[in-house]
Amino acid sequence: MAHLRSRRRLALAVPVVLSLTASLGFLPGAASATPLTAPAATTADGPNLSYVVNTTTDHRTIASVKKAIGAAGGSVVIAYEQIGVIVVHSANPDFGRQIRTARGVQSAGATRTSALTAAGTTDEGAAQVLSAAEAAKVAKTAGAGEEPLEADQWDLRAIGADKAAAINPGSKKVTVAVIDVGVDDTHPDIAPNFSASQSANCVGGKPDTTYGAWRPVDADHYHGTHVAGEIAAARNGIGVAGVAPGVKVAGITVAEPDSTQLFYPESVVCAFVFAADHGVEITNNSYYVDPWLYNCLDDPDQKAIVDAVNRAQLYAQKKGTLNVAAAGNSNDDLDSNALTDASSPDDSTATTRTVDPHKCFDIPTQLPGVVTVASTGVKGAKSYFSSYGDGVIDVAAPGGDRYQIPDTPSQNGRILSTLPNNTYGYLQGTSMATPHVAGVAALLKSKYPWATPAQLQILLKAQADNPGCPTTPYDGNGDGVVDATCVGGKRVNGFYGFGIVNALRAVK
Repeated sequence: MAHLRSRRRLALAVPVVLSLTASLGFLPGAASATPLTAPAATTADGPNLSYVVNTTTDHRTIASVKKAIGAAGGSVVIAYEQIGVIVVHSANPDFGRQIRTARGVQSAGATRTSALTAAGTTDEGAAQVLSAAEAAKVAKTAGAGEEPLEADQWDLRAIGADKAAAINPGSKKVTVAVIDVGVDDTHPDIAPNFSASQSANCVGGKPDTTYGAWRPVDADHYHGTHVAGEIAAARNGIGVAGVAPGVKVAGITVAEPDSTQLFYPESVVCAFVFAADHGVEITNNSYYVDPWLYNCLDDPDQKAIVDAVNRAQLYAQKKGTLNVAAAGNSNDDLDSNALTDASSPDDSTATTRTVDPHKCFDIPTQLPGVVTVASTGVKGAKSYFSSYGDGVIDVAAPGGDRYQIPDTPSQNGRILSTLPNNTYGYLQGTSMATPHVAGVAALLKSKYPWATPAQLQILLKAQADNPGCPTTPYDGNGDGVVDATCVGGKRVNGFYGFGIVNALRAVK
């Protein structure tokens, strides 16, 4: 299954921006360093793959590159001329090498390693569906003014979201787009706050706005619906409550409809551009872009993927969209010198490789300006699975932890939220932490409607509570082995960034 699920501290983001720009010529207007020869025409005799071809935003250059794409045996799926990214299909096995020699092409590469068919997410383990009998038991414990299942939502109380809702539940003028596997907008806890006009299906790289296209293809594609409920489940006397129950939520589907649920780059590029062009204030990104867990700049295909996705998310930022993303569930130190990646590529045969996370990027988490989120459990400690890193994590939020047990009716340390077909269930992961941050960001945007993405990020950090690094060695699963080392101080550190977000402070 895809890895449904991050971001560098704002003060340290500048070197990343500079290094990425210098390495890739990220700015759409950057001069091309590629040769000026055109690729020779070829015949198609390989698997049909998808590519991203990155160029300038100049219309003449784009027209020239399109001709070169055709000459190299490629067909244009869609051209995002505003960011200079062209999505291409080609069965020419040498297409990538050939198109990189074309005049005006700044970077180009395959977005997958296996043939096109008929993403990665960051939840840890399968969903635990709440039965009708279990729901009825929890509902009996609901207090006055609480939603029926709110007694099991320890996460809301952990960040003061229950009290914040009474002060300011958020504005209907603010929309959070869930870029994910699809959102079931027919769920009674989501329907009151759903924005169909800002929703679409971006699978394949081209937006489909047919009514209902954003919905999950089946009940197994539950991740996006769970995330959407965490953000904006209505306080309507049904089920659960979201962190920001008064804001709008949209769904932008990017996951493949099959059981892999892979999130390919062209689909994510489409999602960021669509969200930006449709007035979305915040995007929730609980995933990493497949097929590479880490995209290394010394590989032309992976470099092109980083370039394309970064152009799209920067475009969204410039149009006023704050992008929030998950740090991942590998318990990786994203500030270390070397990590082991044994899962890439995840769409064919994975091989084990050693990567430097300062040169090989988990995207969109490590892209400039994106808010990177780590996960915590009910005790406020780092979740055993959550990746971390000094100077990488911006903030933390409840994402669940089965080893940290709450004093709730179900005593379940995971996060309870909505699932397709009018059901509810528990999940854990940095996937679940990220929507808590997106929800708090939506509350901040509701209070400060003119705040820019950069200002919202500053506000998120300013109102966060930082418990500081643990005073004893960190053993997340209690097996007697030190699982991670926290670096930093009380104000900023590798486990929590600037701290655990606080919804109550956000509305006050």
